[in-house]
Amino acid sequence: MSKICEVCGKHPVAGKSISHSHRVSNRVFYPNVQKITIKDDKGRVRKAHVCTSCMKAGKVERA
Repeated sequence: MSKICEVCGKHPVAGKSISHSHRVSNRVFYPNVQKITIKDDKGRVRKAHVCTSCMKAGKVERA
């Protein structure tokens, strides 16, 4: 599953995981991307990868 939102372009970003003893290791922060059925700008119904923040904001029309 692609981890890139087709609406806003949100994608995985790299960061650090820091323990209580301050040991640092690399990690990846993934956006919450779901595959949903939407109606695109041309009126067609199709499936798309959309993050939940775009769904909540109403940036896509569900089919």
